[in-house]
Amino acid sequence: MRTHYCGDINASHNGQEIAVTGWVHRRRDHGGVIFIDLRDREGLLQVVCDPDTPELFAEAERIRGEFVLAIKGKVRPRPEGTVNPNMPTGEVEVLATDLGILNVAETPPFHHDEHPSEDLRLQYRYLDLRREEMTERIRLRHAVTRSMRSFLDDNGFLDIETPILTRATPEGARDYVVPSRTQQGSFFALPQSPQLFKQLLMMSGMDRYYQIARCFRDEDLRADRQPEFTQLDIEMSFVGEDEIMSLMELLIRHVFSESISAELPADFPRMSWGEAMRRFGTDRPDLRIPLELVDVADLMDGVEFKVFAGPAADPEGRVAALALPGGAELSRKEIDDYTDFVGRYGARGLAYIKVTDPAKGNEGMQSPILKFLPDATIKGLAERLELAAGDIVFFGADKANVVCDALGALRVKLGEDRGLVEGGWSPLWVVDFPLFEFDPQEKRWNALHHPFTAPDSTDADALRAAPGEAGSRAYDMVLNGTEIGGGSIRIHDAAMQSAVFDVLGIDEAEAENKFGFLLKALKYGCPPHGGIAFGLDRLVMLMAGANSIRDVIAFPKTQSASCLLTDAPGPISSQQLREAGIRLRKTDKS
Repeated sequence: MRTHYCGDINASHNGQEIAVTGWVHRRRDHGGVIFIDLRDREGLLQVVCDPDTPELFAEAERIRGEFVLAIKGKVRPRPEGTVNPNMPTGEVEVLATDLGILNVAETPPFHHDEHPSEDLRLQYRYLDLRREEMTERIRLRHAVTRSMRSFLDDNGFLDIETPILTRATPEGARDYVVPSRTQQGSFFALPQSPQLFKQLLMMSGMDRYYQIARCFRDEDLRADRQPEFTQLDIEMSFVGEDEIMSLMELLIRHVFSESISAELPADFPRMSWGEAMRRFGTDRPDLRIPLELVDVADLMDGVEFKVFAGPAADPEGRVAALALPGGAELSRKEIDDYTDFVGRYGARGLAYIKVTDPAKGNEGMQSPILKFLPDATIKGLAERLELAAGDIVFFGADKANVVCDALGALRVKLGEDRGLVEGGWSPLWVVDFPLFEFDPQEKRWNALHHPFTAPDSTDADALRAAPGEAGSRAYDMVLNGTEIGGGSIRIHDAAMQSAVFDVLGIDEAEAENKFGFLLKALKYGCPPHGGIAFGLDRLVMLMAGANSIRDVIAFPKTQSASCLLTDAPGPISSQQLREAGIRLRKTDKS
């Protein structure tokens, strides 16, 4: 039906008879000559319909945007003065000798040059994907997965599929469940990740595994989350952290070089979790922003201002400062807006000091809180923060997690608003995570990553005795403030796995019920092993410069986990319910 793609035609084809197919991108009637910009996956091609061929010209007069055409014709140079340097095919055009309308199209709900709402784009996703920007993003995603596969294949990894219908296991989010028709009253769960299966593959002797895997999590959504998502899943046997991290750096550098011709640093810096939280308030810091949090609790100890003095004396509290060079020019409204912003992260306010002349101490500052702070504190702040005239300092004082969340987010917001974000790519590894985190409301320990992460000690009794002091052998890869991958060395010893379950409050019966198959496998010769998973959607989003992972997924869900294209989820028939042994309970909405 065609000899070439539209976007592949250039001056080397002049004089050739070709056949092309595609959609009408634009139709223009210029004084009796009709021009058609024909579009396919590879680009646009200008087609000329001359009135000297009356039947063909009559067909050309019928066509409208998004009609599907088959055209035969001769490639020729564009007339002098009409070359379009912005198009790869801009030096040539095709004089049509045959034109067939393969399909007509109704007027689409939006034009390819418009910027419709996201809901409209998702409802007519097949039209949205015809837009050049979206086509290029899908092509980029293909290039990324192709480069991943080639690297891993060359490095001895086996591509192995794991089950989609599996058993529910606690991994931090709600499972999507599937009723079993053949075993009524029992349910499958869709995998939140292939975690347990890839560990079983290491116990099976597969040594190096990878999979571009679909994962499912029933959780609250946002711009970088979807109920179903894709990750590059990797596991290796007889390795330590350094071996995995070094190889993964090579992988990511290869992906960037092959997919977008970008060169990443030769060595990714490493930063401990504790340092990241102290300096940036987050375990996924964007190092392109030259702003840092500075602890000042010691300067606030015993001051009259209880907002500072209370957290300064609290072992679980934190008082930190964030200096913004040149920020004294911020208006009161702008400061109020930033106060509202940090409120979303639990902060109860945003104290600040504007600096006019740091050498004058209290008299060289402007702030409602100055009357509560002694001169020694003001002098200490000026020295520690290296304040200069025209700066502004924001403060966070609360529980440590609230201060980290609020000032960490404010740091990024200020960097974006003030144009402080440097260009390029800034990767790093965050390491030395705690193994557990304590939930004060539930009064229990939770795994910071997952319950199969190996501790940094081999003493199971010490782990039980002091879980808050246990570190983990986990590592996250962060790129420009986004976590793109995370992994760990896994527990390969049944006694240590049992100790971790004890700390998490998972008793022997529950462990056997949920993880019996894994615990049994650990008894039959489990090798030391570890791995990592990269969020493919997030990675491609960053590489494409998109604002949401929905823009790099062919058919994504909305933030309410619905599909506007297919109107899913939807009801199922009473027969399907009966076959699954399910009866729906009436609610107020039914």
